[in-house]
Amino acid sequence: MGKWFKSGSPWIWMTGGAVSISLIAVLGLLLLIAWRGLSYFWPADIYEWKLRDAKGVESTLIGEIYDSEAVPTERLITAGVEFAEHPGEFVTRYLVKTGNREFVGLDFRWILETDIVSRSTPEGIAKIERTKNGNFYGYPLAVIEDGKRLELTDVQHSLEEHIARAVDIADKAMTLQKRDIGAINYELERLRLKERRAELDGELTDSKKQEFEAARQKLEADYLVLEKELFALRDEAARDSVIIRDMRGEDVVLKLDSVLDVAYANRLGLLGKIGHWFAGVGNFISADPREANTEGGVFPAIFGTVFMVLLMAVIVTPFGVIAAIYLHEYAKKGPLTKIIRIAVINLAGVPSIVYGVFGLGFFVYMLGGSIDQLFYPEALPSPTFGSPGVIWSALTLAILTLPVVIVSTEEGLSRIPSAVRQGSLALGATKAETLWRIVIPMASPAIMTGLILAVARAAGEVAPLMLVGVVKLAPTLPIDMNFPFVHLDRKFMHLGFHIYDVGFQSPNVEAARPLVYATSFLLVSVIVALNLTAISVRNHLREKYRSLEH
Repeated sequence: MGKWFKSGSPWIWMTGGAVSISLIAVLGLLLLIAWRGLSYFWPADIYEWKLRDAKGVESTLIGEIYDSEAVPTERLITAGVEFAEHPGEFVTRYLVKTGNREFVGLDFRWILETDIVSRSTPEGIAKIERTKNGNFYGYPLAVIEDGKRLELTDVQHSLEEHIARAVDIADKAMTLQKRDIGAINYELERLRLKERRAELDGELTDSKKQEFEAARQKLEADYLVLEKELFALRDEAARDSVIIRDMRGEDVVLKLDSVLDVAYANRLGLLGKIGHWFAGVGNFISADPREANTEGGVFPAIFGTVFMVLLMAVIVTPFGVIAAIYLHEYAKKGPLTKIIRIAVINLAGVPSIVYGVFGLGFFVYMLGGSIDQLFYPEALPSPTFGSPGVIWSALTLAILTLPVVIVSTEEGLSRIPSAVRQGSLALGATKAETLWRIVIPMASPAIMTGLILAVARAAGEVAPLMLVGVVKLAPTLPIDMNFPFVHLDRKFMHLGFHIYDVGFQSPNVEAARPLVYATSFLLVSVIVALNLTAISVRNHLREKYRSLEH
């Protein structure tokens, strides 16, 4: 036994076991997040309950089961719940999503097992997904087309066709509003700023006033034409309606311009549910958020996260590499260099919110305010760069992750044998040529390692971004078709902040909870995708410059 311990085998087994347990824990966590998040898009059965409470009052409830739990009977009695008969030690209760918010009031309701008279899954029940007021559950009875009720035997097929038509027209209206009308509004604002700039410079002559006025009138005329077309599309989308009988037994008329989809979940087979699940996941990734981020998709948050991280990587990499090269290749070994290295290492331990405060004070107010004074005086007092934006977020996170890149690059430079440098210099190369052609290519895998660590940390940061650029809802993306196409002064959405907002600031916590898991899994997937891309580049560089090591 003593020889076995001295051989070091126990420590190898202990290390391997610890690594295995860590991997299992990480994979288990990812699987849990993926299961809780992705199962949200699976079309659940829609139930119809017949209920009777302790006082004998009967009612009907339609909805989906979200959760169930066993509650001690004494706890319910203490809370004021009455029972016709004592049900025993525990009572099962179900959390049901009822929808129909404009008539019911709450999206979710707890029902007790003791109040259930019957439960069924009728095939005629449909879930209507809407742009506002959440889902609507009920029995579609008929379709109203241009004010006339259609007497159809196949209501489902007709309803799906009319919804597809309304959604297509609504998409055209939204595209017209965001792209064409948005472009005219953007040009009108630019024209106003140009006129204001000419006024400040003392160059606003009568002829220029006439030019500005003529350009403004042309844009306003184009705006009126597009506005008329937009209203026509909206009226066309609102042409049709559907009559649905809800849980109260009343017939409700819903305009199809606010309907996105209809699903008869109780009629779907396995293949139909799989197709519906893929459609739900795709819509979550590609659509804009709705209902205070509790419904819809997260595409603006995905775009903002990736754009900000890539911009941060472009900023931090050259600064980190240059700083590391100076410290390792040029700076003299002495107390000052040691102090600088200690300071760089200590910067990695500074709380991220401190970087956010620094970014707000220095980048936004000082640097951004100075830029506004020098280059955008015509827009004042409204700030252009003097308010939080994506560029300041990228710069703040670049400073936050700078120590990681510096330390990683220095480690890579220190592993390069000095004989390589000496051999290059002996062959007549200058020190700069040696660095550019020999040292930096050999250290590029270490540089990529630092970039991978920087991306992994920056993509998940939320606290500093809340101060320097991230918002709950961003009306436009940082990139669009309006000149100069890339707008670094704009605020943006971020997956990490979206998780915080949905999970802790949502007015409808129960509806938002599955989206927290789904968005968390999506954020992890984005980080993994970015890291895998960087790792593949690092491996390619490692193979490319491996011959320089020999």
